[in-house]
Amino acid sequence: MADQQAQDPVFQIQRVYLKDLSLEQPNSPAILLEQEQPTVDIQLGVDAQPVAEGIFEITVSATVQTKIQDKTVFLVEAKQAGIFEIRNLPEDQMGPILGIACPQIVYPYLRGNVADVIQRGGFPPVHLAEINFQAMYEQQQAQAAGQPSPIVTQ
Repeated sequence: MADQQAQDPVFQIQRVYLKDLSLEQPNSPAILLEQEQPTVDIQLGVDAQPVAEGIFEITVSATVQTKIQDKTVFLVEAKQAGIFEIRNLPEDQMGPILGIACPQIVYPYLRGNVADVIQRGGFPPVHLAEINFQAMYEQQQAQAAGQPSPIVTQ
């Protein structure tokens, strides 16, 4: 019985935490008087790193930059991370777990923190869109294999 328990798959969240967060308003206060609508550029990333045997840190990062013409209104950089215990899973399932399941758990925390810091900076909150991490993962796998990227739709 103890041998059976030792081989059972394990997937547990150990902790979710805000790893890094910054807000810059390099052109304030003058830029705040502009009437023009700013453009918004959002970049997202996912990183998975082993921490110890069966323990992984998954980091989802976001960079949100708004500009009016060539001047930055604000720039937010955030990294939300989670520590996960993942054991006794077949090797072919590890990629999807680390690239899809874990980021789906961490991402809502990142969304909330980004919207909150932007609002605390005196701006209307920017709500990051829902992300299809499966499509994102499949696109990354196709690029790594040198194949043309599939069209990603949500």
